[in-house]
Amino acid sequence: MATIRDKHLKLDQTKLNRARQLLGTKTERETIENALDLLLAEGDVERLLEKLGNKGTVKKVFR
Repeated sequence: MATIRDKHLKLDQTKLNRARQLLGTKTERETIENALDLLLAEGDVERLLEKLGNKGTVKKVFR
């Protein structure tokens, strides 16, 4: 289960706005959560490819 904690961050508003637009999210929190989810998923794929000896590739099929 996820642990939710309060965080106070100074972020580049321009980057946040761009990410929000690309992700199609409504709130800044949703934007950050989705961006983190994407990063973690990408890391999972990279680890799986390494386990396969980098014998595969990933083709982007969404967006």
